[in-house]
Amino acid sequence: MLWNAKNGSVKIENTDMEYVCFGRGKKAFVVFPGLSDGLLTVKGKALLLAKPFSKFFKEYTVYMFSRKNEMPEGYSIRDMAADQAKALQTLGIQKASVMGVSQGGMVAQYLAIDFPELVEKLVITVSAPRVNETIREAVSTWIEMAERGDHKNLMISTAEKMYSENYLKAYRKTYPFLGLLGKPKTYQRFFINAKAILGFDAYEELGKIQCPTYIISGSDDKTVGNDAAHELKANIPGSKLHIYEGLGHAAYEEAKDFYDRVYGFLMGDESK
Repeated sequence: MLWNAKNGSVKIENTDMEYVCFGRGKKAFVVFPGLSDGLLTVKGKALLLAKPFSKFFKEYTVYMFSRKNEMPEGYSIRDMAADQAKALQTLGIQKASVMGVSQGGMVAQYLAIDFPELVEKLVITVSAPRVNETIREAVSTWIEMAERGDHKNLMISTAEKMYSENYLKAYRKTYPFLGLLGKPKTYQRFFINAKAILGFDAYEELGKIQCPTYIISGSDDKTVGNDAAHELKANIPGSKLHIYEGLGHAAYEEAKDFYDRVYGFLMGDESK
């Protein structure tokens, strides 16, 4: 199969957790997506998601996990990290480099804090160590839109909070068509993920993260704010920070060298 791409699921207590994997490397690289996972999981999307990681495939097998399918009310970011640890252990992944994007970066922080034996290196992308006013305003607005079933404006608001103005100039042409596809039957999964963000605070425990850590952000992040990355850098021992000037919360999509930069860090050369 192209890129050795596979779709799978792992049993977590009374439910399942979907994942995709690709590559043939002996080392594991694990990726946690953001809040969008509350609307659409990775299920069945191995080929679609594999391409940006092609540079990794010789050295790494890349795993991308959704949150588990059935999430209870009050399910926290820390709970999510504990379930991710169970999934890794069930799959026989004893140690991995881990990247979390946005909410996934929050999950990754707790994984490194609570299960340090599982995390070899950590990449925290466009994330934060705790909920702040920027996050609270954005997520609360999205919850309200979802409660009204206003999927079109939920997608537009998300785009406006994520992308740079240069990107949006072209992307705004698609706004009349947003919301026509991809609306979930229920927003329950989204609500649980979003409310978990509003209760997140790992700030006081960041000093427990002892693995090499690379923080990547944009200089104009309208979703988590511009101070979040600096808080992470100041409180995670020995961590390194890269800021993409002029980009925002979608820096990982817009920056052409993003995956090269992550690969360089994993391989011990952040200049790549």
